[in-house]
Amino acid sequence: MTFRNGLDSLLRPEDSVLVLIDHQPYQLANVNSHEPMMVINNTVGLAKAAKAFGVPTILTTVIAERGGNLFPQIADVFPGQEIIDRTFINTWEDKTTVDAVKATGRKQLIIAGLWTEVCVAMPTIQALGEGWDVTVVTDASGGTSVEAHEVAIHRMIAAGANMMTWLAVASEWQRDWARMDTAVKITDVVVQHAGGSGIAYLWEQQLLNTPVPSTAG
Repeated sequence: MTFRNGLDSLLRPEDSVLVLIDHQPYQLANVNSHEPMMVINNTVGLAKAAKAFGVPTILTTVIAERGGNLFPQIADVFPGQEIIDRTFINTWEDKTTVDAVKATGRKQLIIAGLWTEVCVAMPTIQALGEGWDVTVVTDASGGTSVEAHEVAIHRMIAAGANMMTWLAVASEWQRDWARMDTAVKITDVVVQHAGGSGIAYLWEQQLLNTPVPSTAG
């Protein structure tokens, strides 16, 4: 196995491309590894982070006519963008999707989707075999059971994939809070989608802007 370590192994927005796979009603209905609302929240947070950092994002569904359209919360992040609808279960066998990824010129491939054990594992393992640097966002994905999700993660790690959560991806893209062009944008995403971290930030801002009471003389 080739170990993933060193500075060059960290994600860089200029080298990243995100593929969101099959975040659709049919798949979500049988997600049992995560609370469904959290999967939606985390995926939208990931999508907004990608947009904030200018990371190309490929949106794809499988037979949307039957399985349902992409979650509108995700589609709304990229208004007017084409959503690639496939018949292949394995996204990496769908030429239109793969061509869209290759057209970006990026090699850090980031994947999230439903279900982890099927629609995430298949393209991840194939892309790894073709030389791609693949990161799977585990909390913007979900499986039909905790076991299915966890076994898929172990399988993909064994194949050489990198595992991260959405907030870790966003933080790695930011890397330095001195990068003010994106710091404000990603802070807004954290406030909207990072739960306690966002609330703590708002509280901090409240305290910093609260006048100190004058003491009686």
